[in-house]
Amino acid sequence: MAYQALARKWRPRQFGEIVGQDHVVRALTHALEFDRLHHAYLFTGTRGVGKTTIARILAKAVNCEAMVGAEPCGSCLSCRELDEGRFVDLVEVDAASRTKVEDTRDLLDNVLYAPTRGRYKIYLIDEVHMLSTHSFNALLKTLEEPPAHVKFLLATTDPQKIPVTVLSRCLQFNLKQLTPQQIRGHLEHVLEQESIAYEAGAVRSLARSAHGSLRDGLSLLDQGIAHGGGILSEATVAAMLGTVARQPVLDVLDAVLVGDLKEVLRQVDEMDQHAPIYQDVLQDLLLILHHASLAQWVPETVRHDEDAERLLAIAEVTAAEDLQLLYQIALVGHRDLAMAPDPRIGFEMILLRMLAFRPVDGRAHLNQPQSAQKPERPASLPVRASKVPSKPSLTGREGSIPQALKSDSFESVLHHPKPEDWPRLIDALGLSALSRELASNAVLVQLDDQHCVLRLDPKHRSLQSPRSIAALEASLSAHLGRTLKLTVRLEDPLSETPAEQLRRESDERQVDAEIAIEQDATIQALKATFGARLVPGSVKPIDP
Repeated sequence: MAYQALARKWRPRQFGEIVGQDHVVRALTHALEFDRLHHAYLFTGTRGVGKTTIARILAKAVNCEAMVGAEPCGSCLSCRELDEGRFVDLVEVDAASRTKVEDTRDLLDNVLYAPTRGRYKIYLIDEVHMLSTHSFNALLKTLEEPPAHVKFLLATTDPQKIPVTVLSRCLQFNLKQLTPQQIRGHLEHVLEQESIAYEAGAVRSLARSAHGSLRDGLSLLDQGIAHGGGILSEATVAAMLGTVARQPVLDVLDAVLVGDLKEVLRQVDEMDQHAPIYQDVLQDLLLILHHASLAQWVPETVRHDEDAERLLAIAEVTAAEDLQLLYQIALVGHRDLAMAPDPRIGFEMILLRMLAFRPVDGRAHLNQPQSAQKPERPASLPVRASKVPSKPSLTGREGSIPQALKSDSFESVLHHPKPEDWPRLIDALGLSALSRELASNAVLVQLDDQHCVLRLDPKHRSLQSPRSIAALEASLSAHLGRTLKLTVRLEDPLSETPAEQLRRESDERQVDAEIAIEQDATIQALKATFGARLVPGSVKPIDP
């Protein structure tokens, strides 16, 4: 037997197999169960959501010889003939090819005749909006008062073009676009039934590219299987669709969060070798930022995501307002990308905008262009106090070594560190974002020639990913000049972690700054004379 496309092979034959249209199925099954069938139904919706399929199942249900409940049996002669497309009492018409009034009149000439085999004669008119005005007028009277043995099932993608006189004589059901999750679940079911190996990322890309149409999703699935030689892989699907796998997009976001411009450009250069559609890449980036933001408030929402580990790590190390700002920049950039002289240039400028406009605080220091020189402020203008602490932090620029470490004791700290030297050692390692957060939220328990043991608070368990542990282990081995085995225990640290120490010192500096400004003689004079008050949150400490 010749190969049958998946979209045809897996076309539903019963109401229970319909995906994502529960509101329509419920109404039709209740009408069948209580024998309250209308004489004309209109199914509307975009392509591939099940309009014609539901109409055919309804035609089969009303003519089934052994129907139990609302579902057709699928085995009687009427059901088999309907499935095979040779049921004489089902008249299926494509209105796009029969738009003339003469065609409609010929069609209606046989309405008065009783059905040959079934209980009802069914007229299924697809793309009914393509009929001419005269055709609608010819159909109108019959549609209003049809014989008892006739049912009209109309389907259209554009109900706005149907006259209101016709609409008022039909029960109208609007079929919804399917969500990517619904399409993805059905595609995975088809793949499992067909015994085809697949990668979850590939199915996710296909479901998103279907744009709400299950038929389009199955057609893309067919194409992806053929493209991959019988196996559905994320790489082949990305090449077929002109998209990028999710991992490179996550890597780009990691580089943006760290502020490493060179790594950002390197990742974009690697991505560009696959000729991606940058609009789709930005869509993936928006989805990742959305899921990471959700993970900050309700972590359970991403637990079942394939990249849950990385999403939770991003949510852990990034401030909520930073994620919101990055999302807004990407959203505006997605709108403006079409106006860029080149899609890659537009995409790179969006990433540069994320680096340039992201707020800088004590937790993250973004790389600034080294060649950019700020103009000197005229002597007549007062110098405004900086709001950004200048004290080196645990999350400083990768590879930088604070001045405090450049001392005679640095070598001893580097090669024979003690638990109390752990914060200084972290600054010397030049870690990436994820591994640095892991180290900063842990305390050193043991460090000898072969082993390094850290104790991590269980509330930060999302930082304990194989990737971050491997990166920290490699950095420690490289800096200490010997191969180490890193072990991370999920236990109460029992002492202050470097991250907690940094937060405490920052809070102490904030309190000292607020006390100092309140005691300042000038401030007190302004309060007494003009009734001035300090705006909450406006006082920031200035570190020496």
